[in-house]
Amino acid sequence: MFCMKCGAPLSDSAYCPACGCDVSVQKQAIVLSGLYYNQGLEKAQIRDLSGAIDQLRRSLKFNKLNIEARNLLGLVYFETGEVVAALSEWVISKNFQPEENLASYYISNLQKDASRLEVINRTIKKFNIALKNCREGHEDVAKIQLQKLLGENPKLIKGYHLLALLYLREEEYERARKLLLRALRIDRTNTTTLRYIREVDEMTHKTTSLDQHRDLIPLPGRERKGEVQLLPISDEGTVELPPYRETPVSATVLSAIAGLLLGAALVALLVLPAATSAKVREFNKEKLALTQEIAALTEQAAELQGEIDGQKNTVDTAEEKISEANGRADSYVQLASAAVAYGDEEYNLAAARLIEIDPEILNEEARAVYDEMAAELEEEMYAALVDTGVTAFDAAEYERAVHYLEKAKEVEEEDYVVLNHLAHSYRYLGDANRADENFRKIIETWPDSEWAAAASQYLGTTQAQEGTIPSENLVTVPAEGSV
Repeated sequence: MFCMKCGAPLSDSAYCPACGCDVSVQKQAIVLSGLYYNQGLEKAQIRDLSGAIDQLRRSLKFNKLNIEARNLLGLVYFETGEVVAALSEWVISKNFQPEENLASYYISNLQKDASRLEVINRTIKKFNIALKNCREGHEDVAKIQLQKLLGENPKLIKGYHLLALLYLREEEYERARKLLLRALRIDRTNTTTLRYIREVDEMTHKTTSLDQHRDLIPLPGRERKGEVQLLPISDEGTVELPPYRETPVSATVLSAIAGLLLGAALVALLVLPAATSAKVREFNKEKLALTQEIAALTEQAAELQGEIDGQKNTVDTAEEKISEANGRADSYVQLASAAVAYGDEEYNLAAARLIEIDPEILNEEARAVYDEMAAELEEEMYAALVDTGVTAFDAAEYERAVHYLEKAKEVEEEDYVVLNHLAHSYRYLGDANRADENFRKIIETWPDSEWAAAASQYLGTTQAQEGTIPSENLVTVPAEGSV
C-alpha cells in the first residue's frame, strides 16, 4: 500500500512515514474495497450476478485501482452478455496496470476470435433493431429477431426480458415463464427477472417454483431437449440417490407374464377394431392443423409485408442507429488496442489507433483514458492524421482524405501539405466553396510564393471528377528555401 499524496510505501502507522499525511481514511477505504470485492466474488460463484455487479461497483468506488475487482466486474458483465461494458472495464484495468494484468489476456482473446466479435456485433445490432420494432409496434418482427438473437447469444439477459414482455403482452404466460426461468439460470437474483415472474404468477394464479432451479443439479446423461432431470442435494453437498432394492426373480417372471397377457387382451378387444377409425381421425386432425397453420402463415406474411412497406421511410434512421452502434463498438476495440500499444511503448501504432476513435461516444471513464493518451501522443497523432489523409488522397479516396485532413487542420491551420491536399480533395468531390476556401488560405498564408501562384490557378475551377488525379493537377511542394 502506498501513500495517496507522495506515493511512499506505508507502514502500520496511521500516518505516512515520508510526508506525515494522515492515511487512516485511505487504509479504511482500501479495506472496505477488499471486503466488497470478496462479497462480489462470493456472489459471482453462486451466479448471483446482479448482486456481484453491485458489490464490485461499491468496491471500485472505494478504490478505483482495485485491479482484481475491475477484472471480475468485466467478467460478470461478459457473462450477462454486456460485452461492451466488459471491454471498457478491461481497458481501464489495463491502463492502470499495463504489466501482469489478466485484462490483457481477456482483451487479446476477444480480439483474436474474429468470428466471436462478429457474433457479438450482430447480436447488438439485432437487439437494437428488435427494440426499435417494439417501440414502433412491429412486435411480430421483433419476436422473430429476438428468437434468432438468443440462439446466437443465449446469455443476453436483456433479450430474455424483452421477448418475455412480448409474450406477456400476447397473454402467452407459459412461454414467458420458460424464458424467465432460463434468464434466472444465468443470474439468480436479477430483480427485473423476478418482477416479471411475479407478474406471470399473478396472471396465471400459479406460483413459479424457483427453489428447484436453485437447489437442484442435473443428473449426468439424462438431459433431454427442453427438459433437465434433477436430483436433490443433501446438507453435506452430495447427491441423494434413491436406495437400491433387489427384486426377486419370481416376482419379475410373474410381472412379465401378466404384462404379456394384458397386452394381448388389449390388442384383441380395443386396438384392432379401432385402428382404422383412429387413423382417419388422426388424418383429419392433421389436415385441420395444417390448414390452420397455412392460414396463420399467410396472415403473418401479409402483416410482415405491410410492416416492411411501412418501414421503408425509416430505413435511413435504422441504418444510422446501426452505424452508430457499430462505431461505438469499434471505438472501444480501437481504444483497447491503443492502450495495449501505448503500454508496449509503440507510440506510432497507438496514435494510428487513436485517430480512428470518435471520443464523443465513449463513456466517462473510457474518455478519460483516451484524453490521457491523446495528450501524451499529440505529435504522433497529428503525423498519423496527415499520413493517412495523404495516403487516401493518393488512392483517390477523397471523402476519406477529407475526414482525416480536416482533423489535422483543426490541430494546425497553416500546414501547406494539409491545405493543398484538402483543397484538391474538395475540388474533385465537386465542393467548390470549400475547395476555394483552402486555396485562398494558401494564397493568404504564403503570398508571392510558388504555392500561392499554383493555388490561384485553381480558384473557381472545381468540378466533380472520377478516377485518380493526374500529377500535373496537384500543386507540388517546392524545395525548401524556394519560397
